[in-house]
Amino acid sequence: MKRALTLLSFGMALALASAPLLAAGNAANGKAKAAACFACHGADGNAVDPQYPRLAGQYNEYVQQALHEYKDGRRNNPIMKGFTATLSDQDIQDIAAYYSSLSTKLDTLQGHVQGD
Repeated sequence: MKRALTLLSFGMALALASAPLLAAGNAANGKAKAAACFACHGADGNAVDPQYPRLAGQYNEYVQQALHEYKDGRRNNPIMKGFTATLSDQDIQDIAAYYSSLSTKLDTLQGHVQGD
């Protein structure tokens, strides 16, 4: 019983500590901050050119992580590194909130997977 309480306490502490990293952000602010993204990813997040990912409906946390990885160099793309260089953590949270709030038009992977 004591071990279960210790694990539960540890889990709760971990969840509380990670909450700021997974903040929801503000979708309305994110739309304004994502204006530069629209050229490639579309204003509705449903890019029509298959070389650009569709961001509409993506998981909020995934978008946040990807933007942080472009910003710190874990993902190597000079264009995205340039766009993310000046984004604050709040900007990233807001942009992720915007794109994750949108409806995706992707109903199949046909033609969207490299090699198709």
